[in-house]
Amino acid sequence: MKLQQLKYLLAIADNGLNITAAAERLYTSQPGVSKQLKLLEQELGLQLFTRKGKSLDGITSAGERVIERARVIMQEVENIRRLASDYYQEEEGSLSIATTHTQARYVLPEIIREFRNRFPKIGLNLHQGTSEQIADMIAANNIDFAIATGSTDLFSELMLVPGYRWDRSIIVPKDHELTKLDRKLTLHDLAKYPLVTYVFSFGGQSSLKRAFENEGLEPDVVFTARDADVIKTYVRMGLGVGIVASMAADCADKKDLVAIDAEGLFPRSTTWIGFRKDAVLRRYMVEFMQLFAPHLTSRHIEEIRRASSQQAIDELFRDIELPVRGGCADGIIEAA
Repeated sequence: MKLQQLKYLLAIADNGLNITAAAERLYTSQPGVSKQLKLLEQELGLQLFTRKGKSLDGITSAGERVIERARVIMQEVENIRRLASDYYQEEEGSLSIATTHTQARYVLPEIIREFRNRFPKIGLNLHQGTSEQIADMIAANNIDFAIATGSTDLFSELMLVPGYRWDRSIIVPKDHELTKLDRKLTLHDLAKYPLVTYVFSFGGQSSLKRAFENEGLEPDVVFTARDADVIKTYVRMGLGVGIVASMAADCADKKDLVAIDAEGLFPRSTTWIGFRKDAVLRRYMVEFMQLFAPHLTSRHIEEIRRASSQQAIDELFRDIELPVRGGCADGIIEAA
């Protein structure tokens, strides 16, 4: 038995047993209504209406009782819808986000500021960690949203929505030789210097490591860290040339560091925001997603809420140009 069949049953009863009128009221076809009524009677094993030729002539005693129960059911369905709507619109609660240092330090502050302006009664909890630590938080069911880059194999239980794309920046002291190049920087240039970069960048199937290998180069990685600010500290010490996410090229660093654009040297990365497949997205959660990923329209949100698989979400964004986020005053600099 389907709710649609009960809806059709009540429409027939409320439109003088006229199936055509019931179909017009429901913005559907007369044959479709007739078919569903027949299927309902077959499933119940009851005749709900008396018939005169092809037309309905009256309601049987069994039909009267079924219609009475159907009204109660459909009223409860409407009550549930209203409850869901009230819950969706509610502006009190909490939001827990697990993310990496780069997102927490360089991307989220302005987003969170605006979110707090819109929803001052929502408590925010921001948890920082590596991709593996974020996955552990998800497994413990402690967070609402995860924000990270790549590592999608760790997050198979989440629905991942692409937020933006980004390149790398090369960080060097102001007087460094690389600042004096009169041409675009190359991997061959970088391979001449000791490198300081993220701890995950040169492990396993790192895209950074592959980029050097594709050029027949062996990078000299002398120090790795998970925190861009730590990387910059060691660049200042003269330990090596830094490779960081473009968002980490902070304007405050300009007094002693130079950020050199590395677009095209390494594969462009995509940062996503993810939530559990069984999550109920309340209004403030939807608005947080749209603050993080302004390209998300109301239609996108509805499609995401109805999506039954990651494949469906991937298909939704397959042809959408994501913004590219830069550093310092660049912000979101283009669509790619």
